Amino acid sequence: MPAESRAAKTIREIFDSGRPLTYIHSAEEERVGKVLREAGGDVPIWTWSLTEGLSRDGAPSERGTASPRAVLDFIVAHESTGIFHLKDFHDPLRESPEIRRRLRDVYQNCSGKGKFVVIGSPVRFIPEELERSMILVELRPPDTVELVEFLREENGTAGLSEDFLHQLAKALQGLTLDEARYALRRGLTAQAGALGESLGPESLAAVLEEKRLLVNRGGVVEFISSGTNLGEIGGLEGLKAWLLERGRLFQGRESLQAELVPKGVLIMGIPGCGKSLCVKAISSHFQLPLYRMDMIEIFSGRHGKPEGAFVAACRMMEDMAPAVLWFDEIEMGITSTESSGEQGRIFAFFLTWMQEKARGLFVAATANRIDLLPAEMIRKGRFDEVFFVDLPQEDEQIEIFRIHLSRRGIDPASLDLAKLTQFTVGWTGAEIEQCVVSAATKALLADQPLTEKDLVGVAAKFVPLSRTMKEQISHIRGWAFERAVRASPQRWPGR
Repeated sequence: MPAESRAAKTIREIFDSGRPLTYIHSAEEERVGKVLREAGGDVPIWTWSLTEGLSRDGAPSERGTASPRAVLDFIVAHESTGIFHLKDFHDPLRESPEIRRRLRDVYQNCSGKGKFVVIGSPVRFIPEELERSMILVELRPPDTVELVEFLREENGTAGLSEDFLHQLAKALQGLTLDEARYALRRGLTAQAGALGESLGPESLAAVLEEKRLLVNRGGVVEFISSGTNLGEIGGLEGLKAWLLERGRLFQGRESLQAELVPKGVLIMGIPGCGKSLCVKAISSHFQLPLYRMDMIEIFSGRHGKPEGAFVAACRMMEDMAPAVLWFDEIEMGITSTESSGEQGRIFAFFLTWMQEKARGLFVAATANRIDLLPAEMIRKGRFDEVFFVDLPQEDEQIEIFRIHLSRRGIDPASLDLAKLTQFTVGWTGAEIEQCVVSAATKALLADQPLTEKDLVGVAAKFVPLSRTMKEQISHIRGWAFERAVRASPQRWPGR
């Protein structure tokens, strides 16, 4: 027996309970009809619209059923079982007391007779008279079961393995079926240069790029398509070891008790020391897509009230699961514990949501101004762990130099990197990278290979952040010393 999609299971259970009136809030009109056919089994499906009238399973329309009142009269007079899908019925409900009254008659007439009226609409509107008689269903984006079935029916997917179909389905999660269809067509174009050919592994990047464009259009959540391996991070061995352990747990999350499934990690510390890089590495190691929540955009007012935009974005991300959700500079948006005000309500929702969110969603939060974070956020239970990322130690600096030199085609073995560290005391990882970039640029312009002299020349003129912001960095270290786990096993400087 084929697996049942989440949407079909929800509707089938409503039908099994005998409820005669259902309101499905969704803009996916075609998908609503498909879900009703899947959930209804052998029960006949009748479809009505204001332009086409009422018809059964694609047959010619019944005469005299074009008006809203006429179709409700037809349902009352109909003596057999059936599912009646009424498209865009919100306008008649809003505008006509007569229709609202007649729909209450329909409720009484259909109850216990195997007749089910389903209103499908992109507009959410249930009149007060019908609130207790009608159940509302918010149709979430298709799950992997529904997407795999959709892929099997699409052109260009014939002959694909089940593993690749499921890989494609995961890549398309969070999109509507129409959006998924356009993403597939883009993948076909990338695969063969023309529609009609078969999809393959090369098309996956194009599918993900289409998804990035579709997700990013909202402006609140950004799909990050580029990842980073753990090996591309210099130092932070304590954090890396923790991620390796939690990665194994997250892979087997379906077989674990809810409290054992990793929920998330908070990484705080000095700017430029690799917090963002670590989040990208989490996504790659967990083999999950990465999404970034833009708190500045949420508070911009362009998406309605901030609390509504934030709640909607969090709910959307649950539909994207499994995934990694990145809250960058979380202290800039979620800082207040006051019971009133936008930030207070967002903070209260966030605390509850962290406890109840889908188990397939891993939250990675980064923070610079860690003293702004409320105590409720960093206590055990919100995040699985709170890490502090400090300035890299000498051996970590050498490793960071090696990574950035190798990335630019320069052999680190040809340079005395240990000698360089006497010029880079108190440097961040970002500053080391910029030193390599500046020295490599200088050597390229001179048409000469990079030497230690080039690196030393840049380093000698560089004023690091730890010197220009000495007091602030000392404050950050002091605040985090007893509040977080060190991301590096070495002792902190000055401690």
